[in-house]
This record gives sequence, C-alpha cells and structure tokens, in this order.
Amino acid sequence: MKPEYWEKAKRSLARRDPVMAAIMRRHPRVHLQPRGDPFHTLARAIVGQQISVKAAQSVWNRFSGVAVEIIPEKIIKLKATHLRACGLSARKCEYISDLAQRFADGLVHVHRWPEMSDEAVVADLVQVRGIGRWTAEMFLMFNLLRPDVFPLGDLGLQKGLRLAYHGGRRISLRTMQSRGEALRPWRSVATWYLWRSLDPLPVEY
Repeated sequence: MKPEYWEKAKRSLARRDPVMAAIMRRHPRVHLQPRGDPFHTLARAIVGQQISVKAAQSVWNRFSGVAVEIIPEKIIKLKATHLRACGLSARKCEYISDLAQRFADGLVHVHRWPEMSDEAVVADLVQVRGIGRWTAEMFLMFNLLRPDVFPLGDLGLQKGLRLAYHGGRRISLRTMQSRGEALRPWRSVATWYLWRSLDPLPVEY
C-alpha cells in the first residue's frame, strides 16, 4: 500500500529540487512500505538498533521464527534464553519484553497516536525503555505514515544529504536542518528517497 500523499509529494519535490527529482527518476516504481502493526514496528526497530542491515535482518528472521506471531502475548511468554538464541543482546531482550508487557497492560497510548502531533507521539514513545528519538521517528514514518519527518540523527539520512547535495563533504547539523527546511512539508518522502540513493540501503522499519 502506497501512502496516499506519495505522488503529490513526489511532484512537489521534483518541481523545486532537481537533485531530488533525479533520485526519484532512478527509482520510479518504488515507495515507502507502511508497517501496519504498532507493536511489530517498534519491536523490529529495537532489534535493528546499532547493528548492520544484514545482521538486523538475520536476527529478525530468527526472532520471527521463534515467536511465530509478533504480538505482545506471544513475546511475553518467551524465555530470555529463547530471545538470546536469536542473536539479541541481553539489553535488547529486556527492551522487547518490556515493550510487550506495556502493550499487554495498556500502558502505551496506541489508539491515541493517530490524532496526536508528531512531537507528542515522540514524547510518549521515548518513555518506553529502549526507544529513543530515532526509533520514535521511524515509527512516525513507517507506521503512522506522517509525511514530514526528518530524522536528523539517522546516519543514512546524513550520508544521503552529504552525497546528494555536497559531493560527500562533511556538513554541519545546521546545514542539514536548512536543507530539510527546503523539503517541507514532504521530508519523510525526501528522506526515503535519500535512503534509496545509498548502497547498501539503511535498515527500514
């Protein structure tokens, strides 16, 4: 399923940003793939933290096989030894178990998130162990499909900006922010295409 704003965003970005237009022409038939289940999205984000794309996919495949269903009720029942056998660190085992328990106990405001502002959702999510701003921003993009997220802490986005607009030279955070301002209100779409421009691709959630 393609986000409903996707084609409108592409047209808008292409009209005013020739660099972005060129990246989009190189990837004509692809688009962000939404993740429909909040728990699944957040669990996958935790699994992929601070490891390579290939390693993250490998661990997630093993985790999915052990859990069978990626739902809180199933994860709560898994022993730490089962989670560790998937390749998860002890800390990530704690984070995923804590996330599952919070969902099962109704301690996260899942049903309110669609009506909340981006920053309000981020503030709610970062209270959960193991979820920082980057994970919350991935959730905004891939689950809530917010169109104007610009995760400046993401290394893939930083690299994409350097290569696409600055010949690979190092640039300041202020310069990145300024570039992002020019991409409003479709920064999620611009971020996604900047990721597409990289090899290998960054992890997505």
